[in-house]
Amino acid sequence: MAKKVVATLKTGTNKKYTKCIKMVKSEKTGAYIFKSQNILEEADIKAYFAEK
Repeated sequence: MAKKVVATLKTGTNKKYTKCIKMVKSEKTGAYIFKSQNILEEADIKAYFAEK
């Protein structure tokens, strides 16, 4: 089952960060791994999930 988790993180400078987690299939073993990254803007989030 695939999960898409988006949690909003805020800092003291009022910048809005979003933690994105995506599941990617490993080419070596064929197993699924989770990649996570803190991203600043909404446009970057869409690009993060669009890339393979």
